[in-house]
Amino acid sequence: MTAPFLPPEHFHSIQQGTLPGMLGIEVTAVGEDGVHATMAIKAVHMAPNGFLHAASVVALADSCCGYGCISRLPPGASGFTTIELKSNHLGTALEGVLECHARPVHLGRTTQVWDAAVSAGGKTLALFRCTQMVLWPKA
Repeated sequence: MTAPFLPPEHFHSIQQGTLPGMLGIEVTAVGEDGVHATMAIKAVHMAPNGFLHAASVVALADSCCGYGCISRLPPGASGFTTIELKSNHLGTALEGVLECHARPVHLGRTTQVWDAAVSAGGKTLALFRCTQMVLWPKA
């Protein structure tokens, strides 16, 4: 039997005062199929050229994957750290709301792999994959 997932409110509380909180990331669902979140596009998310900054998109996707990893840590694990990430940017948005869905690909004892898709208005803007190393308390 799967343990209950941490509610979105948990992630809202832990991100206060950190980059995800400052960017306005809102977790909307955490469950068997992964993590869903949104981020309303604001001036702070834009690059000096007026387009959506790639780092804003990566921060949304990486936060969703990280929250997914937290929600799926094996019993006894003390945390995780990202060891690799990759993103493909396929488009941009100038206004509106970004949506992200992060899905587990591999949930191992020592590593997890997560994929995320970021979209706006039904259009896929970026595909993202990251690998996390599961951390264990030192003996």
